[in-house]
Amino acid sequence: MARPKEFDRDEAVDCALTAFRKGGFSSTSTDDLRLAMGIGRQSLYDTFKGKKELYLEALRRYLASRVHGHFDLFRKAKSPLQAIEDLLLSIALENPKERRLACLAVSSICEFGTADADVASINREFASTMQAALEKLVTEAKAKHLVRASLNAEDTARYLVSTLAGMRVIAITGASPEALRSIAAIAILGLQPH
Repeated sequence: MARPKEFDRDEAVDCALTAFRKGGFSSTSTDDLRLAMGIGRQSLYDTFKGKKELYLEALRRYLASRVHGHFDLFRKAKSPLQAIEDLLLSIALENPKERRLACLAVSSICEFGTADADVASINREFASTMQAALEKLVTEAKAKHLVRASLNAEDTARYLVSTLAGMRVIAITGASPEALRSIAAIAILGLQPH
């Protein structure tokens, strides 16, 4: 009996992640996934159990990578307001190929809403982490008089998450870096003292 071909699991999940970002969960077949990953059907099931389990792993990986990248931006920023601006500008700075792929977080919410407990739980966990980080940045920016004192940190963080999600959606449609930078500039201007 021939031994199944060995493969790099991380690389395979990355390939599946790209396939899911291109087609979503429903439109990406098991065959699409195994071909993208370069593995056989039995290897896919033996390693990941099924399409849903692979999707959940890809979603976790995607969100962990995004959050890690955002936190990296926050650490490097010279001020809390700069951190927020860098976050919004990050989409415009992505290479065009990356920018045109769907945000798996946004597409998973659009596709599943709260109907799938596993997907909803993963999204809630990472959304909560980003919400808390942005609330902290807004609070720090208020303390330094970089943003309006009247801003509510929790509401402002939700606004920023919504703005970021909207920017991800229009990036898929081909919005230019200049258009994305304009949106970021308007959002930041709206936070600053008059």
